[in-house]
Amino acid sequence: QLQASGGGLVQPGGSLRLSCADRSNIFSLKAMDWYRQAPGKQRVWVAGISSGSAPNYLDSVKGRFTISGDISANTVYLQMNSLNSEDTGVYYCNGRDIWERNYWGQGTQVTVSS
Repeated sequence: QLQASGGGLVQPGGSLRLSCADRSNIFSLKAMDWYRQAPGKQRVWVAGISSGSAPNYLDSVKGRFTISGDISANTVYLQMNSLNSEDTGVYYCNGRDIWERNYWGQGTQVTVSS
């Protein structure tokens, strides 16, 4: 239902911009978040935006990642700068509606390697 895109292979120190779009016209989203899952590890929250609140970030990405978007249009982006190997993983976007239901989509692979 939510399609993430923009991943790829990038060298350490490089940048990528991820996009997430709603392909099924989800109704009444109130928040959108990015998660990532490194190989062999659990999925973890990375960044999020919600209506009327400032963006929030995982400590390890603060100052390097910027989340932006338009929740009313069910669209969110993640600008990732100064990437390092620990940022490698599959990135997923998540939407949460006013009834606290979660929507996930296919992820996009980000690989940081020289």
